[in-house]
Amino acid sequence: MKNKPAYALGSVDNVLLLLHLLRDQGRIKVSEAARELGIARSTAHRLLAMLVYRDFAVQDDNHNYLPGPSLSSSYVGGPPIRELRRIAQPHMEALCARVRETVNLAVRVGAEIRFLSSVESAQVLHVGDRRGTSLPAHQASGGKALLAELPEERLRELYAVAGDGAGEGPGEGGGAGRVPLTRAQWTRLRRDLAAARARGYTLNIEETEQGVSALGAALHNGRGFGVAALSVSVPSARFGGDRIESFIAELRRTVADIEPELADFPEA
Repeated sequence: MKNKPAYALGSVDNVLLLLHLLRDQGRIKVSEAARELGIARSTAHRLLAMLVYRDFAVQDDNHNYLPGPSLSSSYVGGPPIRELRRIAQPHMEALCARVRETVNLAVRVGAEIRFLSSVESAQVLHVGDRRGTSLPAHQASGGKALLAELPEERLRELYAVAGDGAGEGPGEGGGAGRVPLTRAQWTRLRRDLAAARARGYTLNIEETEQGVSALGAALHNGRGFGVAALSVSVPSARFGGDRIESFIAELRRTVADIEPELADFPEA
């Protein structure tokens, strides 16, 4: 399990979180940065000024900070991320309070899942804040939940399978821009996605990080399009038995609470 360093530098962590916000949202104001990080406006201004100095951010005529040339990762396009977070946040907090585990909101960017928001568990041993983190979609619970929404043709555009090219799957080699999978990985992914479609949730048992397990589900708009994923991340030591059934029930309840507010939400 990934733990925060014993001598973590708060100012460095704040700068890194600002980079995540710029990458994912595309623009941010000083007041928003201060609120997100829980710091004074003057401190947020100084941090953003340093990002401008190092070309990680640029400032427009309306005093917005935008991704600069040194920030190579593009921000998340498509659905309005701020609105998605605003809608989901209170429901995530309520879910976290009920299950006492960390709750995450994420979107799919190609073959990756990108975490937009986290509500951390108050337990001493817990999965930490995932904001800004990207993980392989075919391994993460939220990623698999959103991949399960895709037709076969789209999956073939994202993944290339090693092997003889016979039978199912997208054929041999990595393919331009496609993520290479072994035949066993492709078979497992197809099995996981079929199970997700049948039961409405996905599992990640230490596929992305040792000691961490998770379950996830897609969030749909009024047209049935999966616009984001909600997940509950749990130390594997607490992930088992009756708790899994409880997590599933609470996750389904939260998805049902959020989706009516996403009725008019646009597709990516």
